[in-house]
Parts: sequence; structure tokens; C-alpha cells
Amino acid sequence: MARHEGPVIVFIGQPNSGKSTLFNAIAGPKAQTANFPGTTVSHTHSEVYFNGRVLRIVDLPGTYSLNPADPAEKAALVHLFKEAPDLIVNVVDASLLSRSLELTLELLETEQPMLLALNMVDLAEKKGIKIDREKLEVILGIPVVMTVANRGRGVKELLSRCVENLKNGSSPRAPSWTEEVEQVVDSLAKDIPENFCLVANRRFTAIKLIEAGDTFCHEILEEISQPLKKRVEETRHRLESLRHLPAYEVLAAERHHLAMKIFEAVAKVQRGRKVSAEEKLDSLLMHPILGYPLLLVIFFLFFFLIFFIGSPLEQLLLLPWTWLQSWVRGLSLSPLFLTLIDGLLQGLGGGIAIVLPYFLPLLFLMAFLEDLGYLARAGFLLDSLMHRIGLHGKSVAPFVLGFGCNVPAVVSTRILESPRDRFLTSLLIPFIPCSARTTVILALIAFFLGPWWAMGFYFFQLLIVALVGRLLTFFIREPSPGLMLEIPSLKWPSPKIILSKVSYQLRSFVQFAWPILIAGSLVLSLLQLAGVDVWINRALTPLVKGILGLPETLGVTLVFGFLRKELSLLMLLQALGVDYAQLPEVLSRTQLVVFTAFISLFIPCLSTVAIIWREISRKAALFSMLLNLVVATLVASLVRLIL
Repeated sequence: MARHEGPVIVFIGQPNSGKSTLFNAIAGPKAQTANFPGTTVSHTHSEVYFNGRVLRIVDLPGTYSLNPADPAEKAALVHLFKEAPDLIVNVVDASLLSRSLELTLELLETEQPMLLALNMVDLAEKKGIKIDREKLEVILGIPVVMTVANRGRGVKELLSRCVENLKNGSSPRAPSWTEEVEQVVDSLAKDIPENFCLVANRRFTAIKLIEAGDTFCHEILEEISQPLKKRVEETRHRLESLRHLPAYEVLAAERHHLAMKIFEAVAKVQRGRKVSAEEKLDSLLMHPILGYPLLLVIFFLFFFLIFFIGSPLEQLLLLPWTWLQSWVRGLSLSPLFLTLIDGLLQGLGGGIAIVLPYFLPLLFLMAFLEDLGYLARAGFLLDSLMHRIGLHGKSVAPFVLGFGCNVPAVVSTRILESPRDRFLTSLLIPFIPCSARTTVILALIAFFLGPWWAMGFYFFQLLIVALVGRLLTFFIREPSPGLMLEIPSLKWPSPKIILSKVSYQLRSFVQFAWPILIAGSLVLSLLQLAGVDVWINRALTPLVKGILGLPETLGVTLVFGFLRKELSLLMLLQALGVDYAQLPEVLSRTQLVVFTAFISLFIPCLSTVAIIWREISRKAALFSMLLNLVVATLVASLVRLIL
């Protein structure tokens, strides 16, 4: 689609304010959204047509402030000031208004055109919080729109107010602090030279120099001169002597105090006499003792529900494809033509009858738990486990995303401030059983050996993640700080949003994975026809037959498993020359488990390797491949010895 010129509107807000959900309600499901902090790690663009006008909307990463403390905040800051937008839409969580207003006040200091989207007003009302929107508009001096993003409420009004604001071109005024602090900041602002690269305005530049110092200069401004640097240090000392606190804390306290005053002026909190049902449920879900058994129960239900939906659906879908394959093989066709048709049917039918029956319920239940808000609670419970492994609690978020797909999980490591934690987390993510690996586990272990076998296998794989993580962090002993994770309110997910997310993921699978499955099946058929697969199998015989104890013909499946994990499942059947139902006749129980263990832990898929290469480094990508290969070989060998 051709690009069109139009005003740029950026969506910025604190993590879990519903910013990306609001963006998706306007632009469609393009941003990764969840009821879990830190899911948006790069900005997402979209063009929206509203009342005959093109609006270019940008969803920035969630940030608590405009101080570049981590990669997400740096991305937001750079986009705000190096690619100056025409309008800022600050999305705030109405149920946490006092805290959310601190970022709002910081954005007002830029004096750029701005609008406030008061999101999640339904949750605020449930908490007994009633907000006077008109009064808040007067105090802040900017338009305020109430929205419920997951239900699409207020979206049309928000866009109308955006267009109105763009037309009028009004700019807000910076909030005033206490007189003594304001005088110190204004004094520095006046001393900033004319030729200095200003950001927004002198006052805002002065504030950022006090708060972030040289870091801010390297990110946004030109190198600071020695005289100005000396002047900034003098200003910091003056502020510290006023309040006996570090200078950045003085300014943060000013915003916090002003945000509380505004909240008290515009909001009324009506507390009930009884503890709400949500609070009671929360105290149970996050209980330091009972929370862990509940976590296991929820995980068991999650797993078994996928199996009990997928297994009968798989058997139902396999019948017509098995009949069709048998019918085609009985036709009098040339070997080449018969090979191509058979390969096409195996790739297409495998994707429909073997992969989708488990993939669809997995996507649906993951989206449900994300939007429900339970995954953030699971992350909180697992924080202590992360520290036992030697990682920051924030690594929980990428790990959770890894259960869906390893690629966005690696991208989401941008929320980790420490390069060491980013490196280690990126190495461990390929060991997380993603949807593709889960499909293989369910289709082979659960279907042929039973769901309890699959459950044990799944937990065994998570144990491997913990052991490998502990081993890696043993050599890198740098301590990780504690977890600061916002726990969102529990809310019943919107069926419409869940279906849109499942639809989006399904389209991605059909557009990206399915062609690989079909092409891989066709290529293997041609390799078998030409006899090339024999040479590949012979080259891999020491590993496949000697170490793993598998049939020599399965060597070629490892090559295709590098493209997509599900492809190994289809190649298994094709390489052995059997139908799905006949698999236990040629592979023993031990061989099924060994094959699944090796494929699940084997070299990450091509997409994951590529994203680690891009996000971390080439050495990290190569080391990840080697690490997975070694671990997969050791674990599969151990499983073979035990069974």
C-alpha cells in the first residue's frame, strides 16, 4: 500500500496502561498486547483514515518516565524529540491515576501539543474511583478523553479530539512547582546558550540535564560544554542543599506531590466496607505458599484442555487426509508427479490435521491468560526462581512470550537494562517450549503415550531451562537486581480482542510457517526420489543411530527441523514412509521420547537464530546453536539410558 503524508500522533504511556490495546483498537492488531508489563519493546506504525483524513499513528514502548534508564525509555525519548510528532496522546490507567499522572506532568513540561486518554475507566469505577473529567481538563490545560480500550469505548471521540487539536494547534503550559525549586530550575534554563541543541524548550532541557546529566546528552543532545556542565553541577548542589536529597529525587518528588494534589482535586474514592471478590482472589493467587500449587493446577488445566480439544480434533481431521493420500498413491502416475503430489499432501495435510488441532487452542488459552492478568501474577511468583537461576525477575516476561514464539520473546529482552541479562535470557529462550515445540510434544508424546507422559516431559524441559540457566550464570556472577513488576488488575478478557489476537497469530502461521512446511515436504520428497537423503542420513548416522539410537533414515529430519520444529514432525512420517497412526509400529516408546527430546532442545529454528544475531550479536547466535546442540544430545542420550 502506498504511503500517505499526514500528521504524526504518538501514543505514549506507562507499562500496562492499555496503550497498545488502544492503538490496536484504532489500527488493528499490529502491536503485541497483553495484560503484562513490558510487551511493547519497539514502536509500531500505522496509518488510519478518519473523516477523510490520514493520521499516522505510532505506538511507543511503555515507559515510566522520560529519563533514558533502559532501552525502551531511550526509544521513546529519541522518537519524541528527534522525530518530533504533531501530537502526543498520553494514555494513562485511570485506576492508578495518581501514579500515572507523573508521566503526564513530565510530558507537559515539553509544551508539545498533547491529549490525555483516560483509559480503563471501567476498572477505576470498580475500585470506587470517580474522576471529574472536566475539572482534570481545566487543571492540566489539555483535552481529556475517557476510554475503555478493550471494548472500543471512546475511540471515536479520541480521534475526533485529536483532529480538533491538530487543527487548532494549541500547546499546553508546563506545570509549576514550588517556588524555591522553580527558581533554581529557571536560573539554569536562562544560562543555557543560544547555540546549544535544545530539546522542546529551555526549561525542559534544564530539567533533563539535572536529572539525567551526560546520559541525556549522549542520547538526545550534542556534547555538553565544560562551562555548562559546571553550571549543571552547581544547580544540582543547590537543589540538594534545599531538600537534602539527590537532585533527581527532588524533581521526582515535585512531580509526585503535584500528581497527588491533582488526583485529590479531581477524583473521589468511595471505599466499600467489604474486601472485593477480586482482592480476595488476588490474595489467593499471589499467596507466598498457596500461589505455587495454584500455579501448577492452572498449568495442568491449561495443558490438558489443549490436549482434550486437540486430540479428538486431530483424529477427525486425519481421516480424510489419510484416505486422500492412499487414493493418490494408488493412481497410475509418473514417479516424479506422484512424488510431488504426495509431498504436497503431506505438507498441507500435516499442517491442517496434525499442527492446527493443538496450535489453535494453545493460542486461544495463552491470549486468555495474558488478557486476564494472570501471567503477571505468575511472573511475580516466579521471580524468586529467576534469582535462583541467576537472572533478573524481568526475564519472566520474555520467557512467558517464549511459550508462544521465541522470536518476539528475544525481541522483548530489550526491557532488560543489563546487557548480561539480555545475553543470558536470549540464550535460554530457545529452550522454552514454544507453540511449535508444544505441538510436537502433544502430537507425539501425548497422543501416543498419554497426557501424563507429555506433562512430565514438559516439566522436564522446564527443568532443563533452569539447570542450563544456573550453569551459565555460574560463570557470570554479576548480581541481578530485584523485580519491579506492576501487577495489573484482574479483568475478564474481551472475546473480540482474544479472537483478533488468535486470528492475527493464525494468519502469521499460515503466511510464514505453512509455506515452509509444504516446501520442506516437497523438497524431502524430491531428495528421496533422487536418493540424496541417503547421503545426508549416512553423514548423520554417528549421531542419529549411534548416540540417539534412532533409525538412520531420521537424519534428514534434523536438517529440516532447523527451519521449523513442526516440520520435523511431518518429516518424521515422510522419512519413515508411514502414516501417522502407524508410527508406534516402527518406533518404540523410548525412540519416540528420545526423538521428541532431541528435536525440542535441538538448534533453534532459523527465525530465532536470525533474531538473536540481530538483537544480541553474531557470536551469541552461534553460541546459542552450539549450546542447544550439546544440551539436546546430552539430554536425549540421558533419556535413552533411563528408558
